[in-house]
Amino acid sequence: MAWKDLKEFLEVLEGKGDLLRVKSRISPRLEMSEIAQRALRADGPALLFENVEGSSLPVALNVLGSPRRIAMALGASSIEEPAEKIRRLLRFRPPAGLGAILSDPGGTIEQLSQLRALAPKRVSKGPCQEEETDRPNLEELPIMTGWPKDGGPTITFPLVVTKNPETGDQAVGIYRLQRYSSTTLGAHWQTHRAGAENFRRYQRRGEKMPVAVVIGADPTTVFAGLAPVPEGISRFAFAGFLRGESLPLVPCRTVPLEVPAASEIVLEGWVDPKETHLEGPFGDHTGCYSLAENFPVIHVTHLTRRSRPVFLSTVTGKPPTEDAVLGQAVTRLFLPVVQAVLPEIVDLDLPQEGILINVAIVSIRKSYPQHARKVMHAIWGLGQMMFTRYIVVVDHDVDPHDHREVLYRVGLQADPQEDFEHVFGPVDQLSVSNRVENQGGKVGIDATKKWKEEGYPRAWPEEARMDPAVVAKVDALLRSDPDLARLRPSSPPNARS
Repeated sequence: MAWKDLKEFLEVLEGKGDLLRVKSRISPRLEMSEIAQRALRADGPALLFENVEGSSLPVALNVLGSPRRIAMALGASSIEEPAEKIRRLLRFRPPAGLGAILSDPGGTIEQLSQLRALAPKRVSKGPCQEEETDRPNLEELPIMTGWPKDGGPTITFPLVVTKNPETGDQAVGIYRLQRYSSTTLGAHWQTHRAGAENFRRYQRRGEKMPVAVVIGADPTTVFAGLAPVPEGISRFAFAGFLRGESLPLVPCRTVPLEVPAASEIVLEGWVDPKETHLEGPFGDHTGCYSLAENFPVIHVTHLTRRSRPVFLSTVTGKPPTEDAVLGQAVTRLFLPVVQAVLPEIVDLDLPQEGILINVAIVSIRKSYPQHARKVMHAIWGLGQMMFTRYIVVVDHDVDPHDHREVLYRVGLQADPQEDFEHVFGPVDQLSVSNRVENQGGKVGIDATKKWKEEGYPRAWPEEARMDPAVVAKVDALLRSDPDLARLRPSSPPNARS
């Protein structure tokens, strides 16, 4: 289903007992952050703070902080459903004539409908413009301070809309925005992101850059804002695909950009290509404070909003956090895209503990010598996967999500002298271990079984495995014998079989 807006989603969550209305008076400085972190770690509900110090607006937190709510946001029972939808789309070929359509009318019509939903629907007005002012005051918004040493209150979950001045194509990204004053924000778009690239284009032209900041949209569109869609595909178009129907977009009032018509709040403004301001520190997804650096400044000149908007926010920090949960969902969703490029990949895991982009574990169906190294370099060439610091490659019969098994394979099957692939290249701007910003070392670990063709001179040893008939017989005994029943595990063991 396509959610009409954020409020509709929150109402459904409340009906399912998965939303908690916080009526106590709570400060947006640190207190909301601490409560949200406790809710997430307890696999608790989404939160709606209704009595926020210093603002009349309610704040929604932890809205997409669980796999079940992410699946709901995508209109599915699990993340695998939209992933399969993407897989079918990637396999789609236009039917050759009427006969082909008639042979599979349901599948063809479904695929054509999905393609049609990619195109946003332009509308002349929307709920996001029920109220507006050309004298905005950012200090009236309930902007959070998440950690004690943050440089200032920061908008953490915005959809920031910019435009390529040469092509007119819009780009959408989620970048944190520190409040400097009642009308200015720090635009923390990292150097590799589309927002930063568009800014550089305006710099070269010596022109001010228009910007629109969307705070609160329907949950599918918010999720799409995080998605690593291929270059040239609009995240708003991808939102339409996930929603199953086109996303309505409305023109901004004062800048030549379009935003989701059902947004809660929209900030419109401009960036001077010659102006920067010190932004940070900020308690980031690494679990550390990112250092203060100079970033462009957004001058907010106009504000539109619903008559009763909800301010959507999130908390970053050391995992588990909402962005870590979202990152793992994005990984599952885009696995079919990775497999379309690298069909030898069986499965992929980006562990939360690896801060998602730092560590990747991939299982492959190995077909030729040095196949693991080919996959490593291909992954480093896939969009934001270029930031991956450690890639572990295992065989197809190893579950990359079973980290005990993966560690066993690394220790058993990877020779540090022969099986480590060291490279140097771009790394995430927020990475703390590299000596030079935005560049550093990476390593690929080939933990697959080695072949003679790869220079392994000995016969690879056979693994010791129990006879399956004996395993089945003992399983039956554990179920039937009262004395042996106490040996039965309470849950399936996480071990090799």
